[in-house]
Amino acid sequence: MGGKNKQRTKGNVRPSSSGRAAELLARERGVVPGFVGFGTSASNDLGYVPAVHGAEEIDSQVDADFRLVLRKLSKRDSVTKLKAVQEFGSMCQEREPEVVKGVLPYWPRIYCKISVDHDRRVREATQQSFQQLILKVKRNLAPYLKSIMGYWLIAQCDTYSPAASAANLAFEAAFPLNKQAEALGFCKEEVLNILQDNLLKETPETLSDPQSVPPEEREAKYIRLLTSSLLAVKKLLATLSQQDLDSLSERLAHLISQNKFWKYSKHKTPQIRGAFFEAVATLCECTPQLVQREASRACPAVLLAIEDTDPVVLPPLWEAVLHILSSIPDCWTHVNARKGVMPKLWGLLKEGGRGLATVLHPNLLPFISKLPQEVTDPKLDFYSTFFTAIIQGLWSERAVTSPSESAAIIFATMECLRFSLLQNAGEDEESCRIQSALIADQLLPLVDSALGSSALQGGPLFPQITDMLVSWEKRTDSPDEEAGPTRAAATFHRLLVDFWESLGQVCVQRVDQEEAEEGALAGVASLLRAMQSPGSASERLGRKKKTVKINFTSMEAGSGKEGEEPEESWGKGGAVPPLGPPLKSGHLEDLVCRLAELNMVYVNERDSEKHLRFLSVLVSSFPSRQLFQVLLDSEGQQRKGKEDEVEEELNKAGEQGEAPAQNPAVCFLLQKVVMWLRQEHRKDIDFLVSMVFSVLHCCSTKEEKTLILNHITKMDLKWGILLQIIQKACADPVYLEASTGWLKGAVLGEKLVGLAGELCELGLKSTWASKAMPPSGHTHSWALISLALSQHHLNERLIGEEYVEKIIDRLHSTLSEAKNLSDAGNMEPLVSFICDVASNFFSSVKGCLLLASAEELLLTVFQLCAQDQETTRLSDSMLQKLKNACSAGVHSLVSHPETELSEGTFLHSAAVWVKKLLLSTPLGVRSLQVLVSAVQSLVQTLLCSGQRGGHLLSAVISCLTPSAAEWKRMRQALPPQWVKSPLLAGHLRVTCDYPCMDVWKFRASSKLPAHLSTSALLGTVVLAAMDSSNHQGADSPHYFDLKHTVSEILFAMQWCEEMEYSPAMVSEYHRMLQDLNMSSDRISNEAATTCTILESLFERSLEEGSLWALTLANYIQKKEISSDDAKRLYGTVESFFPLTEQSLCTVQVLCPSLAKEERESLTALSISELLNWQNMDQGKSLSGTACLAVLHCCLGTETAVEEEVLLAVIATMMEWRNSKEELFLFNSDLKRASAELLSLNVEMMRFLSWLVAHSPTVLRDTHWDFLLCSMLAWLENASENTAAFWNPWVQLFVCQNCDLIVTLSKFFSAPPAGVADHLPPDLSTEWQEFFIEGIHSRLLPLLVKVTGEFTEPDDPLFPLAALWAMGDALCWVPVQLLTQNKLPPKFVAGQKTNLPHELQTLLNTLTPLLLFKARPVQLTAFHVLSKVMPQLPECDSESDNAKCEDDDGEEPCLSPPAALMTILAATEELLDNILGGVQVGEYAVVQPLSDEHCYILGYLLTWKLVLTFFKASSSHLRVQYSLYLRKSRALHKLLLHLFRLMPENPALPGQTAELGAKDPKTFFTEELCLSVCKKDGMQWEVPHLACTVYYSAVKDLPAMVRLWWNGQEKRVFNTVDKFTSKYVSSVLSAQEIASVHTSTQTFDSMTVKARSTTREVIATYSVDDIFIELVIQLPHNYPLGSISVESGRRVGVAVQQWRNWMLQLSTYLTHQNGSIMEGLALWKNNVDKRFEGVEDCMICFSVIHGSNYSLPKKACRTCKKKFHSACLYKWFTSSNKSTCPLCRETFF
Repeated sequence: MGGKNKQRTKGNVRPSSSGRAAELLARERGVVPGFVGFGTSASNDLGYVPAVHGAEEIDSQVDADFRLVLRKLSKRDSVTKLKAVQEFGSMCQEREPEVVKGVLPYWPRIYCKISVDHDRRVREATQQSFQQLILKVKRNLAPYLKSIMGYWLIAQCDTYSPAASAANLAFEAAFPLNKQAEALGFCKEEVLNILQDNLLKETPETLSDPQSVPPEEREAKYIRLLTSSLLAVKKLLATLSQQDLDSLSERLAHLISQNKFWKYSKHKTPQIRGAFFEAVATLCECTPQLVQREASRACPAVLLAIEDTDPVVLPPLWEAVLHILSSIPDCWTHVNARKGVMPKLWGLLKEGGRGLATVLHPNLLPFISKLPQEVTDPKLDFYSTFFTAIIQGLWSERAVTSPSESAAIIFATMECLRFSLLQNAGEDEESCRIQSALIADQLLPLVDSALGSSALQGGPLFPQITDMLVSWEKRTDSPDEEAGPTRAAATFHRLLVDFWESLGQVCVQRVDQEEAEEGALAGVASLLRAMQSPGSASERLGRKKKTVKINFTSMEAGSGKEGEEPEESWGKGGAVPPLGPPLKSGHLEDLVCRLAELNMVYVNERDSEKHLRFLSVLVSSFPSRQLFQVLLDSEGQQRKGKEDEVEEELNKAGEQGEAPAQNPAVCFLLQKVVMWLRQEHRKDIDFLVSMVFSVLHCCSTKEEKTLILNHITKMDLKWGILLQIIQKACADPVYLEASTGWLKGAVLGEKLVGLAGELCELGLKSTWASKAMPPSGHTHSWALISLALSQHHLNERLIGEEYVEKIIDRLHSTLSEAKNLSDAGNMEPLVSFICDVASNFFSSVKGCLLLASAEELLLTVFQLCAQDQETTRLSDSMLQKLKNACSAGVHSLVSHPETELSEGTFLHSAAVWVKKLLLSTPLGVRSLQVLVSAVQSLVQTLLCSGQRGGHLLSAVISCLTPSAAEWKRMRQALPPQWVKSPLLAGHLRVTCDYPCMDVWKFRASSKLPAHLSTSALLGTVVLAAMDSSNHQGADSPHYFDLKHTVSEILFAMQWCEEMEYSPAMVSEYHRMLQDLNMSSDRISNEAATTCTILESLFERSLEEGSLWALTLANYIQKKEISSDDAKRLYGTVESFFPLTEQSLCTVQVLCPSLAKEERESLTALSISELLNWQNMDQGKSLSGTACLAVLHCCLGTETAVEEEVLLAVIATMMEWRNSKEELFLFNSDLKRASAELLSLNVEMMRFLSWLVAHSPTVLRDTHWDFLLCSMLAWLENASENTAAFWNPWVQLFVCQNCDLIVTLSKFFSAPPAGVADHLPPDLSTEWQEFFIEGIHSRLLPLLVKVTGEFTEPDDPLFPLAALWAMGDALCWVPVQLLTQNKLPPKFVAGQKTNLPHELQTLLNTLTPLLLFKARPVQLTAFHVLSKVMPQLPECDSESDNAKCEDDDGEEPCLSPPAALMTILAATEELLDNILGGVQVGEYAVVQPLSDEHCYILGYLLTWKLVLTFFKASSSHLRVQYSLYLRKSRALHKLLLHLFRLMPENPALPGQTAELGAKDPKTFFTEELCLSVCKKDGMQWEVPHLACTVYYSAVKDLPAMVRLWWNGQEKRVFNTVDKFTSKYVSSVLSAQEIASVHTSTQTFDSMTVKARSTTREVIATYSVDDIFIELVIQLPHNYPLGSISVESGRRVGVAVQQWRNWMLQLSTYLTHQNGSIMEGLALWKNNVDKRFEGVEDCMICFSVIHGSNYSLPKKACRTCKKKFHSACLYKWFTSSNKSTCPLCRETFF
């Protein structure tokens, strides 16, 4: 109620409750108040439910839940009532019957109230709940029926349809249909009492409480109740039996005797008026005697309201009007018809019923039939007025726009006209005058108007006129048995003659005009067609009319005894007249002939197109010899001369009967129609073709029709004419039957074959574009060929079989020639036409592909679809046409049961052609896509044809698959560059002779190797076949063994993978496979169910090795092959020995899958062979390499090997060193070293690395010497042979050497626990003093040398793997070796530096490598430089201090290392170009390893070095560096770029959503791993690095970042603030607080504490009697926001001094670029200086300057006060004076 929170009256401790109020009243008074309405009636009628006594009984009888619901139903709120009613219904449905019965005594009162509730939802729910109550209590409702029935009946007439429907359903649930009248009769008195009170006594104020219900709601409820009560009166009267009605007659008489009842006819509400007229109509029908008593009130109330056109009122009003006319014979004595009724009706009719003609006009005929003579006299005037008004309504706005309105008016007009003529069918003068007036003045003008109106032409007027004429003819042909023709028959005969004569004049007047309107001619044609077939027209325009029970039998009997029945049934039911026979008299034919003759005059003399078209309609509609004879006679005489020969030929052909030439129709065809067809200017000849078939209709035999059509075919007519003749013949079964002989005959067939040849020859000879005749000139010709081939009837071809084959053969040969022409683009029109013809032929003719020529045509179409558009030069639309034609042809072929795959058939020829194309023609990716798409479409069509298609597909796959020799030849043609990647990754041991340098330079080619093309196509086909096989299950066809094919497909995919999907051609091929959903996983899984791939791959690997081994490895990894499966492949490990390259590759692949015992056996066998190898020839180095490789593979899988065995192996290697030094590539030319020798050294390095990492305690002194000296010798040799680094085996040599260096560096930097004690005593010292320097003194120059020799990382010869390894090794270089490096000196002219020569050389040498286009080089340079960055600021310290002492001007600035700033300057412009189009705050995605990635990575790495340098510098140097960065705007540009490179959500990728995780990991919380060898996650490297740089900037340069942020525009300002607050501030604040906690820095007389939860730092300073406490609060957007300094406790400090110190601390923390601890140290130093006696600067009132941390040194000569230099400079520049700020004297 809105007052829950208000103060209650004292003592009122509970809120108000209407439920409790009702309960209180019941207890105090002892009764439940019976509120039924707010206004009560004086009567004690049973309609009012009396109050129920005994509240205690309610509590005892009613269930508690029901009691609560009944209380809710008395609430005023609609929602509460609605929910309560719904709950009541649910409870009635769920509770036991006995429980529900307890509610019945209290339900009537509540039901009577809520059933008329204002809310319609409540009313509907009430009836639904009532139904549930009835279903539960059933007969127990009977005692309460009289209390409920009145409102129940009113509810059934509710104006809200769902509520009324629910009430009716409840009523039907309570009483069966045969019991409903009895139930209402039982309660009739009570029901009528309620209805009388509602209609006569109730008002809006008595129905609703005026104080609580708005006026609008009261009025709406009153109107609804009145409407429902009137409808309830109707329902009551219609339902009660006659006996019950008689017993209620007095009560009903009392009701209708009340003036208030009759006033409802003029009520302002349409619903009430409509319900009133329904009640009156029912009263007239059920109790006519009562209405007759009240005729003086009833007649005016109904008849004078005849002009009421409200849509709700008009239907019941006219029903009441008709009932009044029928029930009250003297009704017109109570109203003035001429003044009060008829004028209103005329006005209504003139306006077309005001949009309600469909409802109003069907009542006009019953209405005028009941008009007495005194109303209709004089009849002529009455009929004239009536029909003028009703016809005038046709032109009203609504009738013109609405066909249904217009049709209703026409139906009513014709019905009334026919009735009027029947009423006046006599021969007396008045009747004749009326007949003449009705036809001449009303009907014929209406017909004339309709001829000019397209709307009326399509309406029911013409069919109605025809039906009227048919009726008249029937009456003229119905003689009386005794007296002969009656007078009525003579009358109708006269009417027919007059009508046809007048109609002829009207039609002739419309036609006999040179500029006749096309609409008028069409109207005449429509009229004549309607008259020709009245049945079809009437059926087409049939309509439903309102049934009115009026009998015209007696009236028609007066006018004629015969012919009553049809008119009677038509008048009674108002239905469409029964379909009668056509007009029998010859008037229609005479009129047609007359009009045709008139038309011929205009056609011959004026060449009128309009009249010719009209003549075509006449001829088509009335094809008779009489008509054609009239047309010929109009010429005067038949034309002779050149037609004589034709006639003679036709006459000879006629074997029996009349000769064709004697037929007037044939003569008309040959003399006139053919002449019109030959006229060049005619575009539309469809109507002339119709005349041809009209002529054929007049021919008696099929032979005659065929003869005529053959003769027309031989004439030199346009091809379009023949096309239209065939089209029209196919469209109509009658026409087709007439022309079958002609279509199948030789004349048409040979004509079409000749046409096809002519068209093809014309298309091939020259380009149509250069011809006078455009391609469109032959459109009809091609359409004719297409129609002749594709059209069929009853599965028979339209033309002869032999002619179809000839045409198809000609089309195929033409298409083949066009395909092979070089200038194919000009052939597209020809190809298009042939394609259209073929498509129609394939798709429409069943079994068409059984023709050999058709299969050849389909193959040519398929070849065009399967070739790239660059070859065929066809447009996209043309290609789509070809694909559709091919699909239709293949579908037709496969669907035929006789199709098989044999040599010469389409499927065999297509497969052979595809295979030949793959093997012999290099294809680009685009060409391959087109070919695969075409074959895929073919395969899908085969698979859609069920099991038969599957068997055909199996045969197609067999034809497509190359032989073993062909596969081998294609494998050998694959480029060998794939070796590089697995060789360097250690996945493959290849020791064959390596190709020369030129081979490794992969030449970019746009053509794919044949192996890849074949694999892609066969993979697509095989996958489709396997998918289909899996779906079909046991019914699937058996495909031949696919294991070899699948193996080759996997081989091709493995080749692409090892090529790392480069160059571009291979990556495009890979993308194509992805688009085709073709992956090695899918193929392996699909093929595993149908063939044994593992055995096939193992056999290939053991036989050929190399890439087959990698394919096997990939398959084993994905299928997770067990050791038992692996053992079944090889049997015993002895089968691999003696080791060959192939067996080595296979062992390497299988080793991880072998059982432990098998690996131990392998180890033993390899060591045994290795120990014996030294006795063999030295040239056979493969055996030693292979043994070491197998040993390394086994060791890598944690195979246990005894120490003695390891010692034996290394002893063997040392023996090789002594006896066969040439095996060790120490001082060799690596360019000439063989792959076997390089591989042997690589395997030794791998073994030594494994020993250092896993068994270092095995090694003795001599072993360590051998190992370290060999490592250094190998490195020395590598550094001298950089020119050979293009060789992958040399790169592998360098990589393994560097891996050995990294392993040793890790080992000596942090030896495993307990290992150091077992090492030789001097080993560590030797490593530190000799070997480290030996390594890095060679490795660092080697990096510089390699990058100098190989400058293009995109070059296939670039040694990227070697640089990875060198970079990983250089990360271990000590700082002292960098500061004392031996690089060649490198200096830059004009470069300012304070660094030593070695460091400057190092920077100048390595900083350019930060922009090298190879990521490993960039990161190596970064890691090396980052080691020396902290050493550099020391070199600037002394010189810059001296400079600051002498600088009296502007604040001094100092540049970070010039080499780094040069890189920044070079990259800033590049980044502006790269990121210029990206707004700040938007994320720019950088493609990994692109040129952009290189520049951005170098830029960010350089900044990371600068920030490292900045962090390592002292406070006073930091000020000068930051000032330089501010002046150069370098930091400004950096921050703008960072907010383009950092992602909007810097969440760390790959996180799983853990429920317990509070804070997700971000790029700011996780450390960035800038590993040289990192290859994964490249796409996140730049974003993560950008976040790292931004974090370092805000951490180490907070003041500068804050200054930049404050100077940005609003959008950038908000973006930076939001991002920093959300992702950076919390991390940085936590780190600052943690650094305070963990800080080891101590202060005399000052303590610092931190509170992490509140982000506060508390500094307490105490000296002597002074105590100061300062609280530093970090903002939420730290460090962007200002740090607040608040006062804590203070003792012994003046207020002003206290404020100064707080301001100074705030200034230090705001403007210093450092941590909080550094700011506090500055502030403490400032305070200490104060206590030491140093005076404040009188400008900033601080001892230590807030930004450059200097002391006041510049003293005024007059006042002796000292100032900071920076403060004075600012004072002088801002005040434009050079006076002392204190004494105002000139400052010297």
